[in-house]
Amino acid sequence: MYYVAEKLGVTTAKVIGVATFYSQFRLEPMGKYVVTVCGGTACHVSGSEKVLQAICGYLKTESGKTTPDGIFTLQKVACLGCCSLAPVMMINGEAYGRLTPEKAVAILEEIRKKEASE
Repeated sequence: MYYVAEKLGVTTAKVIGVATFYSQFRLEPMGKYVVTVCGGTACHVSGSEKVLQAICGYLKTESGKTTPDGIFTLQKVACLGCCSLAPVMMINGEAYGRLTPEKAVAILEEIRKKEASE
């Protein structure tokens, strides 16, 4: 960020302010799989908070963080626009709907198995 600030002729604080304001910018590397859990009204009413808690427990991390092995980044978002599939999560843009906590964890376990075999 110091380099960018110098090249743009602005203060480092200004660059950091922009980088931390916009969610598209990351200060830490993203995981290979970005797991996005919907927190919209339809998903919330359908149990997305329990799904999120199960995922947090399985990954041993919290929303907004990446697992130490760099495989998963977990995010909770306001809405994924898949209300008819509530509760829903996306992994690298692929939607998984009508989730239960167990189903969500099983999906992540399959990804882990795939990664371990590669």
